[in-house]
Amino acid sequence: MITCHVRYLIDPYQVPAFEEYARLWIPLVQRLGGQHHGYFLPAEGANNVAYCLFSFPSLAEYEHYRRQAETDPECIAAVAKAMQLKFILSYERSFLRPVLG
Repeated sequence: MITCHVRYLIDPYQVPAFEEYARLWIPLVQRLGGQHHGYFLPAEGANNVAYCLFSFPSLAEYEHYRRQAETDPECIAAVAKAMQLKFILSYERSFLRPVLG
């Protein structure tokens, strides 16, 4: 299993728009074969940092998801909304290998 961890720098004045974007992606990732672990929005501390975690059985399956997302109309619309409203200032993507009990 591979888990994708995304750290977002967001516009703190547009947290509701980012939350709406997050709610769009959770079912999209699941529909395209991933397991979504949720988005984590600012509560205390920094008001412009958000996180996201989702997993795929392998890096190859994650890469397949990425290729599918590039042509999926709902994914394209979600990305277009983020680009139009500019609530994501930057992001960093890391891949993690979970240790489970």
